[in-house]
Amino acid sequence: MAGIALPLQDFIASLDPSSLPKILQICSGVYFQGSVYEISGSEVSFSTGDLIKVIGIELQSVSSHSHIIVFSGLFKVVPEQMPYSSVEEMMSLRPVGQESFLPFTFHSHTKMTLDTFTLGAGKALTVIAIEKHEGKEDQVRCHVKGEAEASAEVRIPLSSRGQFYECESEECYTLKEIMSSPFLRSRRFCLVKKTNCERVLVLSPVYQIQAIMNLRKNVLRFPSSLEVDVVDVSDLCKDVHFMTPLSLKEVLSRPDESLPGVVEILEEPHAGSLFKCNWLQGLTKRAHLVLHKKGTKAMALLSSMKGRKAQQFFLVSQQYGGRIRRRPRDFNSVYELYVASTQTKGLTVSVTRNCEEVEEEGLPGLSVGERLEIVSCTRMDLPGEKEEVKQLDEKEEVRLPLYMQGHFVEVLGDNKKYKLSQLGKEFSLPLDVKVVSRDTELESDPLVGFPCLRIEGAMLEPTIQASFLDKPDYCFELPANWLSMSVCYTEEPLPWPDGQCPKSSVEWVTEVSEKFFYEFQKQRNSGEAPPPRPPKRDLSSSKSSKARSKPAKKSSKHQDKITPTEQFSAMTLNKKRAPTKNPFSPAGPTSDVTACVDSDHDYETLDESLASMVKSASFIAARWE
Repeated sequence: MAGIALPLQDFIASLDPSSLPKILQICSGVYFQGSVYEISGSEVSFSTGDLIKVIGIELQSVSSHSHIIVFSGLFKVVPEQMPYSSVEEMMSLRPVGQESFLPFTFHSHTKMTLDTFTLGAGKALTVIAIEKHEGKEDQVRCHVKGEAEASAEVRIPLSSRGQFYECESEECYTLKEIMSSPFLRSRRFCLVKKTNCERVLVLSPVYQIQAIMNLRKNVLRFPSSLEVDVVDVSDLCKDVHFMTPLSLKEVLSRPDESLPGVVEILEEPHAGSLFKCNWLQGLTKRAHLVLHKKGTKAMALLSSMKGRKAQQFFLVSQQYGGRIRRRPRDFNSVYELYVASTQTKGLTVSVTRNCEEVEEEGLPGLSVGERLEIVSCTRMDLPGEKEEVKQLDEKEEVRLPLYMQGHFVEVLGDNKKYKLSQLGKEFSLPLDVKVVSRDTELESDPLVGFPCLRIEGAMLEPTIQASFLDKPDYCFELPANWLSMSVCYTEEPLPWPDGQCPKSSVEWVTEVSEKFFYEFQKQRNSGEAPPPRPPKRDLSSSKSSKARSKPAKKSSKHQDKITPTEQFSAMTLNKKRAPTKNPFSPAGPTSDVTACVDSDHDYETLDESLASMVKSASFIAARWE
């Protein structure tokens, strides 16, 4: 049967959270413009007869006379002023079965005679326990103090009549204890001070209610202070189906028996999506999906090379069946060579553009076609000195500063075809590749046709294999960590006979947006240091250096090749090359530093430890003759 209609505030205040969920029906209340409440930016509409399934409550605040209570001290119960007409009435208002609220003290306005014992008016009686005996009247066992600290116990029948008043108790409670007890929430309190209590407080808790409405598919959150009357109809509406919205992560956490199943999309992915694939357009509100299975898949992020066409990015599962061949990587600086060499042992490159020799800045000359094998990266401190190159079996060591600009291409030693899963095991990433044969299981392989693709990195992703209801054999993978949407399970049957799941093809390649790429890079390179910037060059010294570099180049034909290493300590992370004298060197003049500050350009400053590292770093490569 339906209960009695109560204000929502009173019903929630007396509700035991362990009894949830509860189904309530709206009876009456104050409605404005179709009973739409604007709460925290979301509309909550209640009409008479609506059903609400309360699934959770959370205490938000406590108020008294419309003022929020923020107090961490103690409260005392204020005794009721109205008298009780009998002991039974007085005790019936106490919490049943809660011994923690005993002892309880009261007094009688008139004299009481109990068998051979007479109690004077106003004598304080402390209830210790309620005694029940079969065949006899229930009694309360009380403790009473007499004169000269004398005390005695008396038993008073519950049927005793008179005028009984509650005495002030010394028991104190915290705000949390009061809010957790339905009995205490119905009482009046005062703050405990060193002096007398202040004004009387009636504490009113305000809860945030989490509920699901019939025919509405998102979780509602609204305060219990809404002026509506409700009635508990939980027993009458046991068979009413309320849809529960789930995120993809919540679907993953459900038991395996929940899949396969049919779901309805309640909240579609946000407009600024991280994906650009074909199936994304079908993920609209109220669309139905078949969720086949869930799991954790190894995936790789691929990007096309920058050029005239817009750069594209793909999230590819390791089950991708196409055949891939490695492509030589291009490098535009020595620092890029250094980063690649830390991941690829024995890296060999070929020079693709001539580099002029600049002796003052320690930049060696390089010619097109020269092959360099990366040996090591060392630190040197050679201010004002030159280092001769060692000749070793048709090889010579050449030292390349990390800030040096150049153009190099990787020299590969094989022409083998690989699977995507093999590349991840045998080589370090990033890696330049080309798809030479398509995945025959895909209707169209978007990776075929690119002259070069870069495997940026790999990841383990929790995914859900899904398909549209009208195409159950065409599946795609939903990455739960990157796709924000909510669904709910429906009673709709699977689109195939029981136990006859059709063979399906899975879209292993998912095109993603540039935003996805940068989010991936942000997570992967969160602690990586930025590359060094080349030093700035003084305009007056740059002209003279060019003039000196030309005859040096001619004379090099008649002399043994030498790698100039003079003034490696003049390196800096500023955008332009530094003057001949090093501003970071202890012997450097202060006038050079002033010139940098007064320059028209805005250069970054260096941390001392970083400056010490950069000014002593050089790259050693073996140059083939």
